[in-house]
Amino acid sequence: MNMNNPVGQTPLDQAGGVIGKPLDRVDGPLKVAGAATYAAEYKDVGGKTSYGFLVQATIATGRMSAIDTAAAEKAPGVLLVMTHQNVPAQGPKTSTSAPQLASDKILFFGQPIALVVAETFEQARAAAFMVKPTYDAKPGTFDLAAGRSDAVVPKPNNGSKPDSALGDFAGAFGESAVTVDVTYTTPPQAHAMMEPHATIAVWNGDQLTLYTANQMLSRGLETVSSTLNMSKDKVRLLSRYVGGGFGAKLQVQSDAILAALAAKMLDRPVKLVLTRPQVFHVTTHRTDTIQRLRLGAKADGTMVAIGHESWSNNTPGEAFYETAANATRSIYAAPNRMTAHRLATLDLPVSASMRAPGEAVGLLALECAMDELAVALKMDPIALRIINEPTEDPEKKIPFSSRSLVPCMQKGADLFGWSKRNVTPASVRDGHWLVGMGMSAAIRGNPMLPAKARVLLDHDGVATVQTSMTDIGTGSYTILGQIAADMLGLPIDKVRVELGDTAFPAAPGSGGSFGANSAGAAVYDACETMRNLLAQRAKLDASTAVFAGSTIQAAGLSQTLADLVGPTGLVADGAADPGDSRKKYSQDSYGAHFAEVGVDMDTGEIRLRRMLGVFTAGRILNAKTARSQAIGGMTFGVGAALVEDLVIDKRYGTFMNNNLAEYHVPVHADIPQIEAVFLPELDDKSSPMKSKGIGELGICGAGAAVANAVFNATGICIRDYPLTLDKVLAGWDADDKVQQRSSTSPALMPG
Repeated sequence: MNMNNPVGQTPLDQAGGVIGKPLDRVDGPLKVAGAATYAAEYKDVGGKTSYGFLVQATIATGRMSAIDTAAAEKAPGVLLVMTHQNVPAQGPKTSTSAPQLASDKILFFGQPIALVVAETFEQARAAAFMVKPTYDAKPGTFDLAAGRSDAVVPKPNNGSKPDSALGDFAGAFGESAVTVDVTYTTPPQAHAMMEPHATIAVWNGDQLTLYTANQMLSRGLETVSSTLNMSKDKVRLLSRYVGGGFGAKLQVQSDAILAALAAKMLDRPVKLVLTRPQVFHVTTHRTDTIQRLRLGAKADGTMVAIGHESWSNNTPGEAFYETAANATRSIYAAPNRMTAHRLATLDLPVSASMRAPGEAVGLLALECAMDELAVALKMDPIALRIINEPTEDPEKKIPFSSRSLVPCMQKGADLFGWSKRNVTPASVRDGHWLVGMGMSAAIRGNPMLPAKARVLLDHDGVATVQTSMTDIGTGSYTILGQIAADMLGLPIDKVRVELGDTAFPAAPGSGGSFGANSAGAAVYDACETMRNLLAQRAKLDASTAVFAGSTIQAAGLSQTLADLVGPTGLVADGAADPGDSRKKYSQDSYGAHFAEVGVDMDTGEIRLRRMLGVFTAGRILNAKTARSQAIGGMTFGVGAALVEDLVIDKRYGTFMNNNLAEYHVPVHADIPQIEAVFLPELDDKSSPMKSKGIGELGICGAGAAVANAVFNATGICIRDYPLTLDKVLAGWDADDKVQQRSSTSPALMPG
């Protein structure tokens, strides 16, 4: 099936099903019992497992003039020391291959330069420190601000051009009654997922199996096969459970390729698990950005000019850039527009996608700039956004598939008590705390990719769903089971879901908020085929038949599905494709964030007091998993606003806080009352489920709501994320205006 046309009535529209219900995750019991097998936990994979440990470069740029492995090779238990000098042949570096130890060239600090394999992990780790490289180091460039002048126009990203223009931006901005021209910066960020990257590689003749932590197995299969010069049908990847990814596991990383190469050389399984500091340097991170926002408006708040320029960086030879200005292209109306992205080449580890690439950092800047414009106009921030609500996509000039941003803002304002907000900054006090409210809009793209799935119906009436889709903690097992259950009229306990295996029909995997729409549509199509097959066997009309209670019913007749499939069972395949729906309609999910913060008048400490997100994302497939995703994303946004900062040592190109002790993310004590609400919506142009992407929506704009609340609390506008207390203190004047304000401030208003 494809989404060339809107979807009409479907079996999922019938009342009484399990779609939308807050069902517990079906994989929950396995996970809390420790019975869900993650990549590094597989036993009895075929032969005695050996253990690998990476050796990393301790310079950021240059080359290795020599590497001495003699001591390591003689160390107890060591089976192999692999370097660029003895690594097996691999395919060349391309967009679909990831060769390792390919040369003596060093591109970034922490780059893998050797792999030591031994009988035990401890032996491999000890021997790794005996490898002695000699370097011919070169000066590196590690600062985006310094490298910005040499930034270039990047190549298009997934069909999206780096620059866009409409009307006469410069002229309209120059003639605007009220303008804002501000620059925001965001730091590098790390994914900091719980499960580190890990792979167990096993060869059986010329067949390779990788038990690995990967979000997108179909793409991973292509990368592994092309890197190792193998046919795809000789490679199998399994990622049945992934302990978080946030984008760090979208690509095949060095653990998979190096484990496969070593296992081939040794003819025995090799397990390679990255340490936490290795994860920070060897895998990917979110690049820092510099973003300039220029907004021009009439005196009544109607915007006439929007300009958003963003600079980001990557390793030499890497094309990825942060699409920070893309959301600006469609969120607000203005006849004169300009967006631009520039990519600087720095000698740092590889930058790539991290949760909500583009929007997550882009809205940190745009939504704060919108509030600055509201202050300049003396307008309520929500009123400013509503007056600039577009009736069609402002740049593509096509209709929205559905758009409920304004209802999200209005409902959120009502639930949060926005009308009680004091518009004068630094005017509300609660003891030694200055209190403020802030809000922001949220937008996240709603993509869909081609996917396949299979449904098997057994003689006992149990349906099994199979697809290479992954579950990275988001609830894929559960929602795909709910789709199949309602399509076939089965109770949820009569549906089994099998994921994370390239032996199953290919799905794009988890990423980009496309997982549920893509894999879910394929499951829907497979179930539609199964319904037709069952109707044929029952000699009933599939278009009028009702599937309920494990039966098919029509014209007063009823037959059980188990009886219809017989002892051999029945198999149905499905495939789904977005068609031209994304060309005909502008498709995004929307929301509005509201935050209340307190800022200590003595220390500048910022504390989140409460937070609300109101969202629309088409049909909600599972109310519980959707809420969890939204709250998780909002927590991510709080971290981006207040604490997350992957600190670069700009002398050596290293990440100084490359561990979970010093790379700060929000913990329980940082997150008080957070609530997420979804407004009812169906989008018949998005997917056959009429749902939209939701996984990354919660982070989009969340940090800006916190930052805007800090301004409302203090009157200090901080444009350099994260908003740490030193920046608050620096913003307070030496003449003790805070104390002057606090002596005349009203008490905190109820609610």
